[in-house]
Amino acid sequence: MKFSEMPYERPDLEGRKQKLSGLIQRLKDAASYEEAKAVFLQQEQEQKHLMTQRSLAHIRHTIDTRDEFYDNEVKFWNTAGPQLQEYAQAWTAAMLASPFRKDFENEYGDLMFINAEIELKTFSPEIIPQLQQENELTTEYEKLLASAQIPFEGKTYTLSQLTPFKSDPDDERRLAAWKAEGQWYKDNQEKLDGIYDQLTHLRDEMGKKLGYEGYTTLGYYRMGRNCYTKEDVEKFRAAVVKYLVPVADRVYREQAKRLGKQYPMSFADNALEFRSGNPRPQGTPDDILAQGKKFYDELSPETSEFFNTMLDGELLDVLSTEGKAGGGYCTSIPDYEVPFIFANFNGTQHDVEVVTHEAGHAFAAWLNRDRVPMEYVWPGMEACEVHSMSMEFMAWPWAEGFFGKDTRKFLYSHLSSALTFIPYGTMVDHFQHEVYANPDMTPAQRHAVWKKLLGVYMPWMKLDGDIPFYAEGEGWQRQHHIYESPFYYIDYCLAQTVSLQFWALLQRDSKAAWEKYMAYARQGGSRTFTDLLKNAGLDSPFEEKCLRGVCEAASAWLDSFDLSGIE
Repeated sequence: MKFSEMPYERPDLEGRKQKLSGLIQRLKDAASYEEAKAVFLQQEQEQKHLMTQRSLAHIRHTIDTRDEFYDNEVKFWNTAGPQLQEYAQAWTAAMLASPFRKDFENEYGDLMFINAEIELKTFSPEIIPQLQQENELTTEYEKLLASAQIPFEGKTYTLSQLTPFKSDPDDERRLAAWKAEGQWYKDNQEKLDGIYDQLTHLRDEMGKKLGYEGYTTLGYYRMGRNCYTKEDVEKFRAAVVKYLVPVADRVYREQAKRLGKQYPMSFADNALEFRSGNPRPQGTPDDILAQGKKFYDELSPETSEFFNTMLDGELLDVLSTEGKAGGGYCTSIPDYEVPFIFANFNGTQHDVEVVTHEAGHAFAAWLNRDRVPMEYVWPGMEACEVHSMSMEFMAWPWAEGFFGKDTRKFLYSHLSSALTFIPYGTMVDHFQHEVYANPDMTPAQRHAVWKKLLGVYMPWMKLDGDIPFYAEGEGWQRQHHIYESPFYYIDYCLAQTVSLQFWALLQRDSKAAWEKYMAYARQGGSRTFTDLLKNAGLDSPFEEKCLRGVCEAASAWLDSFDLSGIE
């Protein structure tokens, strides 16, 4: 069924609650494993249907945040979701207490119970009002960003539409675009500060109501962290500063030489990698999708079937339009066992990375679409990001079809950007730990923390006040995850580190790299992140040798890469 044909109907909330209550009681009353399993499978179908309706409402709302019908449906789900969570928790408790737990573990593995025990630590009916308010605030943030109308060169642009100008080869035009964007954020500073201040205190309150020191412990549980701790993340951050920041620093010093700029450079100058302009995809959005089809058709039979399913089912919405929410994501529509990709093409190399990155998520979900329980379709967030970031590198042999004359630029840029991204992403994580350890900080104090961390993780940024929004430590407010998904962002950094292992193997043996990728992806969410890596023969990013090794390999490649003839 095509996406446009998928029916949406708001569920009868009270009826669903009664049905879930009945299933919980039937599970408790089951006299045999066969009875318990039948109830379990029925509950799976109920949850799939609820998730499908919620997903349809969310997708259609983000496609056009001005749509009054789906705006109201998202408001309904913002209120209904936390109420239904109470029943989901009761189901989880009943599963954990079931006398047939061992039978379930023998058939479906024990991870569902490990995750269930973590899930129970994230909720109490007492925090339902806070969860509902959290949903409302994150929706308010997204709508604020989607509403942006930024005057630039006599026209008006959304944040996404303005993005290409922020890497324009003309120095004055590029700086003007950065200033125009920054001014919009400055004009909305009070709202942005207010939303985040409320979110910080709400989350701190939830953590304390559940018996924790504040939000951090609860945040880790909400992220489903089942195989590593806050201390492991701190070790990773230290390794990033030790091994990766110096590599990234060299990348930017070389960039300053190419551009004829003095190091350190401004935010606007750091955005331009080559004097002749950053790599840009060739052709129209349709051309990019056509090359994406060629890539997936030729990569493997599985990827070919997958991508054609996406195209035929209208399961990609990638054009940047007015009223559309910013960013990009991949989600599932469980009743139809298909993923959906949402993005904002803007004429930059990001457009190609959408076709590879978000489709990497979608392919892994599609490979595991019929897993039971449904939670095994997707692994943890950090494991999911390995699928997407590694798929970007898998597309290198097809790069010329995407970038034409800019192919060499792209290859250099893609690898160097992967390396320079990790310090930024790690800084996002460090910032959030500081915020939730000190929830009563004022907005000005939060900005000061961000500015201080810039000096540690991104010393190549000149904080001279040229673009006040960024130079004054306020740039974190454009990072959606900080508002919407606390502690998520480090997952990108862990995954990028793993993806660089795939990149290194691709340089030696592309067939072996793809086989290892499939060995990793086929496990779905049936194992913890560290076990997924171990089973596929990959190093854990929490081992210092992992980051040290990928830094050495990538540095050597960048140093030897031929950029002659490219301005």
